[in-house]
Amino acid sequence: MKLLENKVAIITGGSRGIGAAMVKKLAEHGANIAFTFRSSEEQANNTIKDASVHGTTIKAYRSDASSFEQTQQVVAEIMKDFGKIDILINNAGVTRDNLLMRMSEDNWDEVMNNNLKSVFNFTKAIMRPMLKARKGSIINVSSIVGLKGNAGQANYAASKAGVIGFTKSIAQEVGSRNIRCNAIAPGFIDTDMTDNLDDKIKDLMIQATSLKRFGSTEEIANIAIFLASDLSSYITGETLNCSGGML
Repeated sequence: MKLLENKVAIITGGSRGIGAAMVKKLAEHGANIAFTFRSSEEQANNTIKDASVHGTTIKAYRSDASSFEQTQQVVAEIMKDFGKIDILINNAGVTRDNLLMRMSEDNWDEVMNNNLKSVFNFTKAIMRPMLKARKGSIINVSSIVGLKGNAGQANYAASKAGVIGFTKSIAQEVGSRNIRCNAIAPGFIDTDMTDNLDDKIKDLMIQATSLKRFGSTEEIANIAIFLASDLSSYITGETLNCSGGML
């Protein structure tokens, strides 16, 4: 059964990792998808190729999610191309890890702009179309680090905790218009970022989970399907942890 038949979704940071898995999974469930990417056109084209096998429309847009102006422009373009927006998944993000005493102001600002301001930018940009339609699902990708903190990631943890607070607030603002807003808090997920970690570090991370393994990008994408679809029609303002039992 296709849970998102004829829905239109925007996914930020959709060319790789969790974002690419979400593009593929939403397409599998019938959604037409606009996704943004910032750097690699090759990765974006590969994601389109992989997701297009399901017969829905998939388009990629180069855009910097941390830029308010670029976000306004790309959402206007998406509305022109697709005619509506049913689902927004704010997934774009970066890490610039360091101990606070060594962290530069640029490290802090870059993470805040990409991880938190981007969520404001896209949510504000799609608000008018969703309010007019009186329906929609907004999904913000936070992190388990936003709930528990992590040494060397004060900037990342603060940005992801901010995403959770933003999610709860928006849910209260737009719930009466049948627009839901929820967050996903992934734990340690097997991506190209974790591929570069030392084996000893990986083992410590795995031992911190109850399931004794990394999660997959597809497991996060499955949660996005649930939150985007009517299966979760009475859920809003919540953060769904997917961390293998870290908390």
